[in-house]
Parts: sequence; C-alpha cells; structure tokens
Amino acid sequence: MLQRQTQTAAFWRDQFEVTTDDLEFLYGLMLDAQSPKSLSELAVALVEERLRRENATIESELAKGEVYIPKETYQIGQTLVFPALEFAVGEVVEERPGHNPEHGDFTVIKVSFPDQEREFASGLQTEHRLNQTDGAAMDGDALLSAEEIYDLYQQEIDDALLYALEEGERSEDFVEVDGKWLLADMLTEVHVGHLNIAEALIELQGRPLSTEEMLADVELDENAPAAMQAISLNHALSQDQRFDPVTQDGRRLWYLKRLEPGVVAKTPPLLRYRPVNYNRSLLSVELLQVEWELDDEWGESGLTSDAPSLTPGVSLTLIYPHRKYGTLPLSARTRAFFPQQGGGLSLVTLVDGRWGAKFPGWVVHKGRYIAGLGKWMDDHKLPVGAYITLEQADEEDAIIVDYRTRRAKREWARIASADLDNMRLTFTMNKLQVACEYDDTLIVSAGDAEPLDELRIALERSGVTLDAIVEQIVPELTKLNPQGMVHAKSVYSAVNMIRRMPPGPVFYALISNRKFRDMGGGFFALA
Repeated sequence: MLQRQTQTAAFWRDQFEVTTDDLEFLYGLMLDAQSPKSLSELAVALVEERLRRENATIESELAKGEVYIPKETYQIGQTLVFPALEFAVGEVVEERPGHNPEHGDFTVIKVSFPDQEREFASGLQTEHRLNQTDGAAMDGDALLSAEEIYDLYQQEIDDALLYALEEGERSEDFVEVDGKWLLADMLTEVHVGHLNIAEALIELQGRPLSTEEMLADVELDENAPAAMQAISLNHALSQDQRFDPVTQDGRRLWYLKRLEPGVVAKTPPLLRYRPVNYNRSLLSVELLQVEWELDDEWGESGLTSDAPSLTPGVSLTLIYPHRKYGTLPLSARTRAFFPQQGGGLSLVTLVDGRWGAKFPGWVVHKGRYIAGLGKWMDDHKLPVGAYITLEQADEEDAIIVDYRTRRAKREWARIASADLDNMRLTFTMNKLQVACEYDDTLIVSAGDAEPLDELRIALERSGVTLDAIVEQIVPELTKLNPQGMVHAKSVYSAVNMIRRMPPGPVFYALISNRKFRDMGGGFFALA
C-alpha cells in the first residue's frame, strides 16, 4: 500500500523541517506576488508545494515499471516498482509455485534489487492489504488538502517556518512587518536622515503619528508604491530604539520613547508583581469572595479576562501603588473598556466625569495598567481606597473616569511611616480631608513617600519574604483597632505600600501563620 509521508501525523510533528528548497520556493512566491504575506499564507503555500513535489516524485517513480500488486501475475524479466518499499525498483528473475493451504494456488517470484534479492507472492487471490489498492492511485478525494493539513498541524508547521525565516541560513532575505512577511529587497530604502525627520515631526506635533502622516515630509523613493513606502517606514521605525509603536482607534502609530511618561516607558517596581508560590486551595470561600471584590489585576479571582462587559459601567477601588503613580488596573472587570492586545501600548481618550475635560490614557498591556491619571487624581484629591468608576462615553473609544462624590469632611485613616533603622512599617491614625466615597478597610496614606521607597528597596535587597512582611504589619494594624482586629483588605492595602502583591498570597500568609486567628468576616486577630 502506498503511504504518502505528507498524509501522516508523524511527518508533520516529528520530521518536518523547512529546507533550502522550501526557502527558495517561498522567495519566488513573494517575489512574484510583490506584496506581504501572512505566516499562515506562507505555510499553506509551502504545504501545497510539498504535496506537489510528493505527487511528482510518485509519478516519476511509478513510470519506471509496473506497480507490484500481490493478486497480479508477472513474467521473468519484468520490471516492478514497490511503493511500500519507498518505490524500490527490481527485476523478476525467477518464479516457483507457492505452498500455503490458507492461500490456495499462487506463485512466488524472486525479484532482484541493486543490493539484494527478495521473494514476493503473485497471483494471490486471498485478502492482502496491498490488494486493496493499486498502490498508484492519485485520487485527491481520499487525501488531505494543504488547508486541512495546516489546520491539523498548524503549531508544528508555524514553529518550523518561523525558525527558518528568523534564524535560518537565508533569514536576511526575509523581514516581518506588522505581522506580515516580505522580501528584504522589496523594502524601500530608509536611512537615518529619514528617521531623524520622523523624530522631528513627532516632537513638533507632540502626539503619536502614523506612517501615512509622516510620509509627505519623510519623502521616500517616489517610484515605490505608497503601500510599500508605508511598510518600509514602519519596518525602519520598529528597528530604531527611539520610536515606540502605539495603538489608537485600531491604528498603529509611532511615538518617541523619551516623550512618554516615565510610568509608561518603564513599569515602576511597585506596579510589577513577582509571583509568589502559595497554596490557593487553603483559602476560605469568604477570603476568595474578598479577593473577587478587590479585582486585583494580578489576582486569580476566577473572572476571565476575556469576558465582555455586560454593564455600561464598572467600579473599582484605588490601592496605594496606583494612587502613587496615577494609574488604574487593567483587571478582569476593567479590561473590557480598553483595547485588547497582548503587549505594547494603546492610547485612549479619558474624560473627567466631574469637569468634562479630556486627557490621554496610556494602556500598558504587559504591565496591566492604564497610566496618565496622576493629575486627575491630584485635582480631585482622591485617597487610597477611593471608589473609581469607568463608563463608556457616547464618543467612540472614549472612557469616562469618575468617582463617587460626597460632602467633604475629615475622616480617620491609617498613616504609614517607614522605620528604616528597624526595616519595618509603622502606622498611626490621623484625619484626612476626604470628599469621595471610599472603602474604609483600604484607606491608607503615606506620611512621606520617599522613606517608603527606601524601605521597599531595603526589604527587597535583604530578601525579606512576604510572610515576614505580613507578620510584622498585622500587629501594627491591630493596635489601631479597639477590638484588636484587622481586616484582610487592610493587610493587603498595607503590604502594597512596599511590595506589589495580589490578595491571594497575602491572605495565605495570614491563614498559614499560627500567630493570627481568623475571626470571620475577613477579620484577623493576634492568637
């Protein structure tokens, strides 16, 4: 029976590699097309080419003689082709009667191959797998198409193709721009002078620009098609460290890294979570509910990040790291309001729900936060623990950011200070002027932010664990409560003044420490 390699899982999963001939084929394909191709387009075309080559090989081999089939009879001197033996070609040199009662009358032929002689049955009328096909069938209806093969083995084919395009011996011939592949020779020349002009244009406009906006002044080769000029400029900008791609309204724009807010260009340590191992299964249903309420962007509350927003607005509470840097979390609930992508930056329009003023918001996808709200928070004097609301504006791609207002009055709040000599946080109670609704278990303020930063650095350098931090903080917080208790949210809020941490690991540090007692309702006391 003829077994085509391209129709087997073993070939695509274990044996497939992109060869020099494959790259030559892809080069010619793109040269003829004179337009970029997606990876999937290249992959399907390459699979189609492999099928064509295999068919050509089969046809060529089968033309060398008659295909061996056990039920047929052959003459001495006849040339046979054996598809099941990788199209080995041999000559019939002898024949004799066969002896096997199970198969009745048949003949045994001896076939001479270049390196050996072997015997085969002929005239065999009983069942045999090679009698079920003529071994030379080219009927496409029974075979998987290139598209079907790609659907089945996409990951393996993509991995092999990407490796060849990016790391192979001809990788310099291929470039990727905006997720599409083209030949390096197809790109219009973009030199440093062009890039300097692009930099000046962005700086002059003071906002991200598209390549189309820049092309009139950059002036690339006018003989090249406009689309190829844009592709070439995009590629050149992506290779220059001065520029950063920004997505806005579904369009890819370019901005200067040196003009980006510091919190956008680089994620501050207090917004960066370094995962901690903990036994999540030990968290009570009560604590899991608290975690869900907090909706921390690094938490595991069970909400899927891809869930669409079913309500026109959403509410969240502000924690210290986001208040310090003027950011909001890109969490399970808030993510639906913002552009969806795995990394990079997106630019959105934020609208002050109180005053109606518009200002830019920077969505840092990998960091899981939206930056650019520092002035807005300062203007409205929002404390840690404030309830923030997001709503979709009537204007497309604009988000209203607001808070729950109320009559201003002085409220008791925890004030944190850094004891650098003893490397610990201390807390006192004092009054703050507050003009918004807030979660009183989260509200906390820094007496002086700079020593807190110094404490964070010192604790990190000393390798102080989260367990140790929680063990130090809880007694400090219970002193402030007449009942000698502290809520899990308060511990979470306090920990995040010196180390970015979602609720889960903090709550586990509480329940796993025998020095603390779970009092129910999310409260803990000293044992």
